[in-house]
Amino acid sequence: MRFFSKTRHSHARLNVPALVQVAALAIILIRALDLLMIFNLLGPQGMVEFVRRSVQTWTLTLVFMASLVLVFVEILCAFSLVKGRNWARWIYFLTQVIAAGYLWAASLGYGYPELFSIAGESKREILRSLVMQKLPDILVLMLLFVPATSRRFFRLQ
Repeated sequence: MRFFSKTRHSHARLNVPALVQVAALAIILIRALDLLMIFNLLGPQGMVEFVRRSVQTWTLTLVFMASLVLVFVEILCAFSLVKGRNWARWIYFLTQVIAAGYLWAASLGYGYPELFSIAGESKREILRSLVMQKLPDILVLMLLFVPATSRRFFRLQ
């Protein structure tokens, strides 16, 4: 309940920089748009089939559940970023490293490529597709780590 409760501080707080607000909003909108595009592509029956295929084995179920947890952690990070929590930007960075690393490994055949992978003929083509897929997240990370106002905001909080 403390998450939604209003807190009162006796000292003045720094205003949230516009770049941090844009980054937090972008995280939420990117994830929502991802889900909407997947649902639009697969449809209701395709979503049921996707979930059914994702829970065929314990390992696939673990990967599927971990990907859902990753999405929820990213959304939690977005809300925490606006509050000035420095750990949120580092955890968001870590989620992106984990997601990109798993997609790269699964695409090269070190995971379950039939469900969680990027199609491509060569490593270069797979890497290019992975970078293009992760480009919005890379831009969000740049908004959180590169500008001096963003770094100062998290340092002062």
